Amino acid sequence: MTEPAARFDDWLGRTESRSQSIGPDPARGLAALLDRLETSVAPGAPLPALWHWCYFLESTPQREIAADGHARKGGFLPPIDLPRRMWAGSRFRFHHPLRIGEAVTRHSRIENIEFKQGRSGQLAFVRVAHEYRSPAVLAFSEKHDIVYRQSRPGVDPGGSGKGRTQAASGQLPEPDFSRECQADAIVLFRYSALTFNAHRIHYDRDYARDMEGYPGLLVHGPLLATLLLDELHRRYPGRELREFAFRALAPVFDSDTFRLCGGNPDADGRIPLWVTKDSERPCIQGEARLAP
Repeated sequence: MTEPAARFDDWLGRTESRSQSIGPDPARGLAALLDRLETSVAPGAPLPALWHWCYFLESTPQREIAADGHARKGGFLPPIDLPRRMWAGSRFRFHHPLRIGEAVTRHSRIENIEFKQGRSGQLAFVRVAHEYRSPAVLAFSEKHDIVYRQSRPGVDPGGSGKGRTQAASGQLPEPDFSRECQADAIVLFRYSALTFNAHRIHYDRDYARDMEGYPGLLVHGPLLATLLLDELHRRYPGRELREFAFRALAPVFDSDTFRLCGGNPDADGRIPLWVTKDSERPCIQGEARLAP
């Protein structure tokens, strides 16, 4: 372990547990946002995959909110001294759906902390393992990767700057299915409200431009992942989802038109999925596995 990471040994293995009833209102709100009004929110109805992000929300007191809208550092997550924190990706294994009205417990554990030197400066990756359990069974597990970054080059408080996350290079395959989308400022505001996400890059255009150096509001990585899976379920209704993984490679902004893309399932039910803005580089890259 590198010397910087060793300072956070006390956080490795740290755990927390939260319990919550899966009420109908958050699901009803996300169904409205996705134009999925046919989704049942009656007691016992299954919660679609990734809709759990509207539950188990951080209820941080306002006095503990930092300037960027995140909770101040410390608490469960380690207080890494890098100012920009973003969702890097997640990996899921699904066993049973959560159901409306169930009491569910989420068990979380900090699994790994790693420091790296990237092209834009120092990076820190924190992996949190979650298990979601209904009263009788393990519903699904998630490995959530969080990345901490330095300030963007040339961006000072009160100044402006340019800077872009580099996407993976290489020509993307021709998708077997795709749909064109845009997530405008209204969509981002509503999703931020549903997930109680106060990170200002998603709704405060002046902050995103002047403090973070972005040309627009950033579309949430989890929202893009949710849209990808929603498109997959539209294409393969009734097929049970067993696994899903995604990683964020480049930003998508509220002014961008992007495409939700995927391939046909192979013999094992694996389907490549990606989000792209130019058909050459992915902004989100993922893979799902459906049951036979």
